[in-house]
Amino acid sequence: MTTQRKILIIGGSGFVSGTLARLAIAQGHAVWAVTRGQRALPADVTPLIADRKDTAAFAAAIEEAGTNWDLVVDCIGYGPEDAQQDVDLFRERADHLVFISTDFVYDPQNRRFPQTEDDANYLTHSYLTHSYGGKKREAELVLAGADTGADTGAMRWTVLRPCHIYGPGSLLGCLPEHGRDPQLLDRLRNGETLRLVGGGHYLQQPILAADLAQTILSCAGNAAAHGQICNVSGPTVVESWQFYQIIADILGVALAVEELSVADYLKANPERASFFCHRIYDLSRLAACGLHVPATSLADGLRGHVASLL
Repeated sequence: MTTQRKILIIGGSGFVSGTLARLAIAQGHAVWAVTRGQRALPADVTPLIADRKDTAAFAAAIEEAGTNWDLVVDCIGYGPEDAQQDVDLFRERADHLVFISTDFVYDPQNRRFPQTEDDANYLTHSYLTHSYGGKKREAELVLAGADTGADTGAMRWTVLRPCHIYGPGSLLGCLPEHGRDPQLLDRLRNGETLRLVGGGHYLQQPILAADLAQTILSCAGNAAAHGQICNVSGPTVVESWQFYQIIADILGVALAVEELSVADYLKANPERASFFCHRIYDLSRLAACGLHVPATSLADGLRGHVASLL
């Protein structure tokens, strides 16, 4: 039987956060969400209307809620200022903070196969220092820095590093030029050739959003997850072109792929270097912490995702 918990989600109307909110409600938890009020929240979620970039308004909304939460999940934290804001606001108001990071923190030119958290090389190239992955790594260090880690008091914390996230509520596609492509299904049904950088021969391990949500919820009340940074990805390792092949098979159409030069694409888009490497991960730390290890196969997950779009 699931213990009912009080859960606060920062950014509760987005793709991952919305999936998390719906699952938490379905499991019987009481859920709050910080939102700017621009999109509807899932049913039965209590809204806290504020923009986190307005630090005073954000702090006031949290104060006015008058609640201590069992679990706070930051789904939209981007840089170190967001992680520090989490610590400052929730150190005395939350039992456990989960910060959603990304696998893009790893240096694409210096990876292990599979990549563990212990022998990691992080983004170091000057043109990537302030990239999405670089800023996420700076946020992680607010919590985990050996000499500079924030004082989180009695609040536990966990950082999760998901790979490519897919599932209902998001667009389909995992690699340029067809990453989260709103026309992807129509392109495939019309017999259009997909243009994939490197021909889509990079390995990756996509994770279904519902599986990620279950992993997040498994952090609540889990002392073993405190102070841990964990990779989190799905159970299926595929080349990126195979991701598109599965979708084509679901639609009952043929897949045609045109290979785009990696060097030419990176020359024009250096900030996207993290897409062009093998993204496969060791999940032993996730299991050792007693957290939910995602188990939905890519084929099953994509069937549900395609059905939601159709």
